[in-house]
Amino acid sequence: MIFGTFDVFHPGHRFFIERAQEQGSELIVVVARDKTVKSLKPVLKNSEQVRLVAIRQAFPNVQVVLGDEEDPMRVVREYAPALVCLGYDQIGFSEQLQHAFPEIEVKRIEAFEPEKYKSSKM
Repeated sequence: MIFGTFDVFHPGHRFFIERAQEQGSELIVVVARDKTVKSLKPVLKNSEQVRLVAIRQAFPNVQVVLGDEEDPMRVVREYAPALVCLGYDQIGFSEQLQHAFPEIEVKRIEAFEPEKYKSSKM
């Protein structure tokens, strides 16, 4: 399982998803809800539906779901992944996740040209 905003889908996102796919037999991509993103980032360029469709089109063999607006851990409880891969910059969420689900392995995926491919810089 991975989480992300995936606003302005770019090669860094593709790298993150591909690396996460290599970690197991199936992958669930959780796309952040608009409400969640607006509380974290000053600008949201694409709606949750646009972002969801972009991931589904780029990775048709991956399950893509929307996160929960009120409880970001709900999707983790629902799907019960053995492993959650986080991006290099998902620090706060990492601590929450490990505290709530100590039995789930958490692995960090390295960055892919973050000086060039980071949504906030695009």
